[in-house]
Amino acid sequence: MGEAVEQKLRTEADHCYQWSNGPDAVYAVHHHPYRKILYVADGSITFTPSDRPSVEMRAGDRIDFPAGTPHGAVVGAKGVVCWEGQAKLS
Repeated sequence: MGEAVEQKLRTEADHCYQWSNGPDAVYAVHHHPYRKILYVADGSITFTPSDRPSVEMRAGDRIDFPAGTPHGAVVGAKGVVCWEGQAKLS
């Protein structure tokens, strides 16, 4: 699934990269100065945006954070592999 996810992301984003974490890793609330697009390639992760309910994501799911959106995250029990990038400017 990773290759298919990467191809999807590259059609809509620049500066694409893959990252992963082991089980139960926690990301503190942070934000990005660009519109972030993220796909889950394997495992699961729950994002905790400050302005809306938590979003649990699994392999194949996509999320789009507008620039400046505060969000944290908690990785699922089996870890996670994600692809993310900066949305292309239209």
